[in-house]
Amino acid sequence: MQKLVRITTVPLSLEKLLEGQLSFMNKHYEVIAVSAEKNRLEKYGRDNGVRTFWVEMTRAITPFQDLKSLFRLYGFLKKEKPLIVHTHTPKAGIIGMLAAKMAGVPIRLHTVAGLPLMETSGMKRKLLDAVEKFTYRLANRVYPNSFELKRIILKLGYAKEDKLKVLGEGSSNGIDTTYFDPKLYAGENLRIKGDLGIPEHDFTFIFIGRLVKEKGINELVRAFVELQKKDSNCSLLLVGPFEQELDPLDQEVFDLIHSLPMIYTTGYQADVRPFFAIADVLTFPSYREGFPNVVMQANAMNLPAIVTNINGCNEIVSEGENGIIIPVKDQKALGKAMEKIMISQDLCRELAQNARELIQKKYERGRFWEILLKEYKDLEAFHKHD
Repeated sequence: MQKLVRITTVPLSLEKLLEGQLSFMNKHYEVIAVSAEKNRLEKYGRDNGVRTFWVEMTRAITPFQDLKSLFRLYGFLKKEKPLIVHTHTPKAGIIGMLAAKMAGVPIRLHTVAGLPLMETSGMKRKLLDAVEKFTYRLANRVYPNSFELKRIILKLGYAKEDKLKVLGEGSSNGIDTTYFDPKLYAGENLRIKGDLGIPEHDFTFIFIGRLVKEKGINELVRAFVELQKKDSNCSLLLVGPFEQELDPLDQEVFDLIHSLPMIYTTGYQADVRPFFAIADVLTFPSYREGFPNVVMQANAMNLPAIVTNINGCNEIVSEGENGIIIPVKDQKALGKAMEKIMISQDLCRELAQNARELIQKKYERGRFWEILLKEYKDLEAFHKHD
């Protein structure tokens, strides 16, 4: 059986962004997962029945560490001789594609799930631009996980059109709507709300993700505080970890989150479904995304979504159909959208009814896996005839 090596910078991406995918591919290839954080990676391997290989990688700019990682990975690929190396995330992309090229791996693929560099400038931006361009040059094919992201990559001149391909309707892994199903929590809502201390009849806004500046948390908290002054029967539920050392929130916002009784936090949660089950609307005012799983998950759980007009978000959400789209970094527009959806129960209900159906039609996970498998097999056949 041919070998398929999948590489991410940290195992969290394997667990969350590619959940279930490597086990599925393992029926068709001998899959090896490569990532940092040795213990967590090995646990992932055991849980998913795939081989693993540990390479220490960082999410920061660390040239010496990166060189060590590159040569460790090169040695491994030279020995294993895989048919395909498929990378995700920027650091794994550059190290994985370069090591694969040096080791003579015939099929080199890279998925782009967002461009963190869009929020940088100056010399750092120039460096990251060059790295991104070089990664794409080393790959045989690059998969932006949304059509808008493909357009941005072309506009930035990172790659030519013939190297880029969006799989299916977009996303990196689709979504399992049998897992994200509101019916699983029917009758549980009051208990879950009670456990968190949220008042039974409160209209609940939810955010799921890292509680950082680039996710729009500063705007979200401030907009919510203003809304609360007008109507006190609403709560804000923030599910996810803070990263104050990497991308800090304004101190004022950080303090508000910890001091206001109507803002609830849970920290990182492995299973987010119970929290979706008690919420009314997802608020997701992010500055940049690839193809956000959380928006698909919310929709699958019958929640409308208020999202910013950025790639990924504006492909999953259609204005007035399964959510509301607002401008980026616009606290006022966010507040208005939150008020509108809270006041108009008919609008909220209508958006919620459409949400799940739309997701099932476009992004069902099993279908996405088949599309990716077909892509691998087509490239394999092409390689044989080459």
